[in-house]
Formats: sequence, C-alpha cells, structure tokens
Amino acid sequence: MTAPPDIWAALPVKEFANAKQRLSTLLSQPQRESLAATMLEDVLAALASADLAGVIVNTLDPIATDLAHRYNGRVITDDARSGHTGAVAAIARALTREGRAGMLALPGDIPRVTAAEINALIAAHQPAPSFTIAPAHDELGSNGVLCLPPEAVPLRFGDNSYFPHLAVARRHGIEPTIVPLPGFALDIDHPEDLQAFLRAAPEVPTRTLALLHSFGL
Repeated sequence: MTAPPDIWAALPVKEFANAKQRLSTLLSQPQRESLAATMLEDVLAALASADLAGVIVNTLDPIATDLAHRYNGRVITDDARSGHTGAVAAIARALTREGRAGMLALPGDIPRVTAAEINALIAAHQPAPSFTIAPAHDELGSNGVLCLPPEAVPLRFGDNSYFPHLAVARRHGIEPTIVPLPGFALDIDHPEDLQAFLRAAPEVPTRTLALLHSFGL
C-alpha cells in the first residue's frame, strides 16, 4: 500500500540535564547527557531519510533544538515539560489544526531505528482512521505509534503502554496493526538495555555505538 504523503514524525525530547538517570551505575552525568543527545541524532538522521512529510520535535533543550534544526525539523515547546504523553499530544493537536493526515510518534532513545524500518511501519498502515504500532522488545513500551488522523486514538505513554494502547484503539473501533521491528524495539533506559544494544550488530554503525565505545564500553 502506498503511504500517504502527509505523515509527520512526533518526537518529544526531555531536557538533557540529568538524562538517563537509570544508567547512573554505568555512566557519569556528562556521559549520560552526551548519550541522550547522540541517540537523538541517530533517530533524527533516520527520520530525515524516511518517507515523511516532516518532523516536529517538542523540546526546551537547546542542544536538542539545534539538532532538530540541523535535520530540518520543526521545533515546538507546547507542554514540553508535561512528560512524553503531554508533549506528543501537543504535537498531535498542532498537526490536527494544520489538517495533516497522520502522526508517527516515537522516542529519541531508539538509536538502532532505520529509515527502512520507519518506511515499513508507514507502509503497513490501513486507511484512516487507523492505528499502527511497533512495540518495545518486552511488549511493554510503545516505541512507534502511527495514528491516521493524528488524534485517531488518545495516547498515554509509560512503562506499560503497549497493551493499553491496543485496547484503547479497539475501544475507538480501530483494529491495531502490529509491526515488530528490531530497531524500534530497543530503547535504551536501563543497564540491561545498554548491554543489549552493545551486543546487537546494527547493519549500519550508529553514532551511539561509537560514543559508547569511546566510553570504554
């Protein structure tokens, strides 16, 4: 199925100060901040090469803002400090106001994601209203969520959002399309995620992997 031409990526980014505190047993604060920024750049690079109409980054972080602009992304700040859910909802509202066809929400800590995977997720969509999702590796998180139109399904992210998202889509009369993808699946939040990332052999070397090797990992 041909992807609609007007799908926008929604990327909420917390401020990098004190980022990734769950990795504090492995990395110092400056290293964690650098890791968060580098993972975001890997994700932005993949999005920039994918079949998307554009990218909106919701952030107040100056480094994230500079990175977004470097990859031709738009930056908004509405509800940027209201958590992942609130930041994505703000992007969805903006896209709805603009009459955009769809929104692909994803986090900035999935550095193994590729443009090919993003295109595969988009290509799997059904006609609007529709809901397509790429789960985290543990089937707890929702690491890629494609809504046509942008507010087709109310989203609520968290440590256990995958099955609740399936349920809420069905309550809205939409049968979810599930697309497991390895790059989407591996978000880096915990030490075990970092170890899994280091064990994985990405088809394309990432900036994140090079950074972690520079830390001696």
